[in-house]
Parts: sequence; structure tokens; C-alpha cells
Amino acid sequence: MKFVNLDVAKEYDLLVQLIKEEKPDSIVHFAEQRAAPYSMKTSKTKRYTVDNNVSGSNNLCCAVIDSEVDAHIVHLGTMGVYGYGTSGGEIPEGYIDVILPGGREANILHPAYPGSVYHATKCLDALLFQFYQKNDQLRVTDLHQGIVWGTNTPQTIKDERLINRFDYDGDYGTVLNRFLMQGAMGVPLTVYGTGGQTRGFIHITDTARCIEIAINNPPAEGERVEIFNQIAETRRVRDVAKLVADQTNVEVNMLPNPRQEAAENELDVSNRKFCSLGLDPITLDAALFDEVTEVVNKYKHRCDPTKILPASFWNKKRAEECATLDPSSVKVNV
Repeated sequence: MKFVNLDVAKEYDLLVQLIKEEKPDSIVHFAEQRAAPYSMKTSKTKRYTVDNNVSGSNNLCCAVIDSEVDAHIVHLGTMGVYGYGTSGGEIPEGYIDVILPGGREANILHPAYPGSVYHATKCLDALLFQFYQKNDQLRVTDLHQGIVWGTNTPQTIKDERLINRFDYDGDYGTVLNRFLMQGAMGVPLTVYGTGGQTRGFIHITDTARCIEIAINNPPAEGERVEIFNQIAETRRVRDVAKLVADQTNVEVNMLPNPRQEAAENELDVSNRKFCSLGLDPITLDAALFDEVTEVVNKYKHRCDPTKILPASFWNKKRAEECATLDPSSVKVNV
């Protein structure tokens, strides 16, 4: 498998040349700063996230056009483009039926309601894709993905050299993987606020399967941007914490919330498109937690306990509320 190291956001000419040489049928676009907490850490990380993510997506669209290669772009987006307020109904896949003044019916892109700079860049990506599809007939699929959990797919588990990275820290660690790591290390689970946040979850195996399905079912030329909600199920964070706590016999520690978000929300999301194309979603199951726990136990000597507590705060008020958190107070059982 060929590997080329280039910066999609900065090395535009190399990107165009690569597409001309390879002539891909599809391009899977993962080249973005991927963490909401990191995007909120400082003004520097906010600016970097916008510069990298939005420029990268714009460059990719321009490069496909300039290369004159009819490549289908598959972009990894986020459920966070919809926001995490209680919408009062099911969130459809990308587009929503509305009634305009005068009783006119329309089907429009779902309104954006980002909760971080990272999520805002994904909303801006979505608008860029709408423009380039309309203007240049680019074929684009945008995957609004939930929170990923798990460490291996059936392919990567065959050889340790293929193992995925495992982030457990407050910036890059996804919530369920953080909980599983903390439980295996004997650390109280770090639940933010009331734990009443409802989120969409997906196992990493399903992430890979969804990308395969998206590649195999591209929109035709001239069709609008295809949007899938890439989740298996929704769960409330405190309920997920209880699942892990019951299995690992650790306490749940309710922390001040570093994020500016609703303390409680409902989340009803459609994922019918992927299911109709053959996805049989993997749902949260304590038996599947064993795979993650095995990885944690094998590499727990690498854990830095000072990285477990949140270190990025959405605004000054949130930072003040979290001022009593002491990273050095966390002790692990290695």
C-alpha cells in the first residue's frame, strides 16, 4: 500500500498532482483536526482547527476539480453539526422538510448548531460541499458520525502492528473508551456535569463498514450531497458510565462540566439509510468491552494519570468552575 505524506491544507499543488497520478474512484477525507476539546483549548488551537479543517476540505474539492478526475469524496463529519439540544423529534439524515412562509414546502439542509469550533468547521465543510456539488457537480458523501468506541476491527485484530491508537486523555479520548480505560485502571469514571448528555455511539468496526457502504453507493453526477447519520444507537452518558462501573467495580465521579452545553438533552436520530444498505449495527454490550479492557491492561504502563482529567474549557466561566480539578490527584492501579 502506497503512502504519501503531504499537508492537504497547505500543499495544494502536490495534492492535485497526487490525484492526477492515482486517478482514484473515491477519496476518503479524514484529514482534519478531530477533537472538540482540543479546538477549544486556546485561541491558537481554535485558529489552527479552522485553518486546517476548512482549508483542507476546500483544497480537496478544488483539487478534484482541477485534476479533472471524477472522484467521489467521502467525508467524515460529525453528529455535532445538528447540535445537542432537544429537537423535539427525530433528526433526519442531513435534510429536513420545512414549510416556508406562504405554505411553501421545501426540503433543506438541516440547520447547523455547532457546540465547539471543531463542530463549526464540520458545518462549514457541509456548506462547501453543497456549493461545489451545485457549482461543479462534485460527488460528495458526508458522514455525520457519532462517538466511536472500541479499538479493533476484524482486520486490525489479526496483527498487533495494525492496532489502532487508543486515546484516554481529556482532549482526544472519546467518552466510552475513556470510561473503559479508567475502569480497568481503577480510576473513578469522569462524568461531566449531570451526565444527562445523550449522544450517538458507533463501534469502530461499524465505522469501517459504513465507509465501505458509502464508497460502494456514491451519488450520481448531478445528485445533491449524500448525507448519512453514522451511528448505531443513542445513550445517555450517565447510563454508559453505569454500564462500565457495574462491570469494573469503580465509582462514578461527577465533575464540573468543562463544556458549554445543555446539562440534559434528548437525541432521536435516524440511521435508516445505512441499515437499508446492509449495516447491522453493533450496540453497546458489556461483552464487547472486554476487547478494549484487554488493550488497556496490556499497555497500561504507558498511562499518564495527569492526562485523565479535562484540560480544555469552553470559556472562562467553565474554567473557573473546574478550577478545583487537580490532575496530579488521579492515582491509577498499574
